[in-house]
Amino acid sequence: MTAAHVYIGTSLDGFIARTSGDIDWLVKFADEHAIESYNEFIASVDVIVIGRGTFDTVMEFPTWPYEKPVFVLSRTLKDVPDHVKDRTSVLNLEPADLLKYLSERGFKQAYVDGGKVIQSFLAEDLIDRLIIARVPVLLGGGVPLFGSLDADITFDHVKTMTFSNGIVRSFYQRMRDL
Repeated sequence: MTAAHVYIGTSLDGFIARTSGDIDWLVKFADEHAIESYNEFIASVDVIVIGRGTFDTVMEFPTWPYEKPVFVLSRTLKDVPDHVKDRTSVLNLEPADLLKYLSERGFKQAYVDGGKVIQSFLAEDLIDRLIIARVPVLLGGGVPLFGSLDADITFDHVKTMTFSNGIVRSFYQRMRDL
């Protein structure tokens, strides 16, 4: 089965974007260490899964930021603009079905991004690795990284790194029951 990984930045109070979806506060911290860490992570995956909100945000970027295949999970989006059609597909699948779909197509490591998408994967206990970069900013509200869960999900802490710009990046691996 395709493994699911999260790499995401949050504010100190746990938000991944403003209510409007704006990530201006996060972009300010994209120094060489942050870019290097992201590039190292992205090299470890072979497919990207994002939600509709993340897709809409990315479509506002000056250039398409992904070189790997992208699958957009959406119940409402039916098609993508022509300039990303060769790299992007829209699917209306539940997380477990999506991982099966990706696995059947030979994908082994998926980057899962977007608040609702990450929450839906967590709700089905399908996240294998979490990398969370805490940015020293309080937003007071916005799009939360985590939502409610029906049961606890336990992760092993692998390591934490601190950076001169105040970012604290923590790495967690899903702890499976023996």
